[in-house]
Amino acid sequence: MIDRMFAPCSALVMDFADPLALAPGHFLARGVWRHLAQLGAVAVPEYMPARGLRADLAALTNDGEIWIVECKSSLADFCADAKWQGYLDYCDRYFWAVDEAFPQEMLPEGAGLIIADGHDAAILRAAPLDKLPATRRKSQTLKIARTAARRLHMALDPQGVAAF
Repeated sequence: MIDRMFAPCSALVMDFADPLALAPGHFLARGVWRHLAQLGAVAVPEYMPARGLRADLAALTNDGEIWIVECKSSLADFCADAKWQGYLDYCDRYFWAVDEAFPQEMLPEGAGLIIADGHDAAILRAAPLDKLPATRRKSQTLKIARTAARRLHMALDPQGVAAF
């Protein structure tokens, strides 16, 4: 019964299930997502902390920290990203996630560095902690939780979410 009830949830991560269907950035995000789960963190992909911003992954750690991870599949992808500094106001730690071939010297030093592939990841450089103010932390934590719950609801009951 439970398996049948949650079967539609696979639609939420269907793109992550087939590596051939993944765009390069999504391929990296899947490996980072898996690594974050191993660390005990929960993550939401394609998270919008504020209007005009869309982070590849936003994670809540066991300690209540909010991490934002931006996945860059190429140098051109990195150079085209003009919004990344806007994410700093919405997280305690900010990370870049790239593959092994990415020229790491191009990435700003004030952020964490994750090397990833579609299966796993490794944190090579920890991101500095820049604690959010309590009110921002509370609002972002609630927003991440509500985003995750809304997506689950849409997956389980697509006809019942007209209010979203």
